[in-house]
Amino acid sequence: MLDIITKKFEDLTTQELYNALQLRSEVFVVEQDCVYQDIDGKDQKALHILGYDNNVLVAYTRVFKPGYYFEEASIGRVVVQQKARKFKYGYAIMKASIEAIKTHYNETTIRISAQMYLKNFYNNLEFKEVGEEYLEDGIPHINMIKS
Repeated sequence: MLDIITKKFEDLTTQELYNALQLRSEVFVVEQDCVYQDIDGKDQKALHILGYDNNVLVAYTRVFKPGYYFEEASIGRVVVQQKARKFKYGYAIMKASIEAIKTHYNETTIRISAQMYLKNFYNNLEFKEVGEEYLEDGIPHINMIKS
């Protein structure tokens, strides 16, 4: 079972922030071998969705209100620790992120920039592809919207 908490940037403890950045780096930079600027100055404007298994951060997203990242509300930096993926925590953290957008922003339309290999995962969460595939940080992505 994933224990999920939602916090504004200013409410994160130093340890929570460190753990989130460490998990993002572990997956996006090391595992996916992608050199990019993860600490992009946007964390301060995001709600952070943190998923814990036995008090260890294993899943994370950040969400934005409409008009900040995209015209629609958005979810980004979706990450699950490699050894925890077998538990389907990606679905739990995404459902919590969708719910956080409804609760905090009163929005149901959400746009994401999804890695192409995860398209079916997001389709299962009712996201639909819009537009053409594109490269972001050297990785194929596609825009997807959930209404």
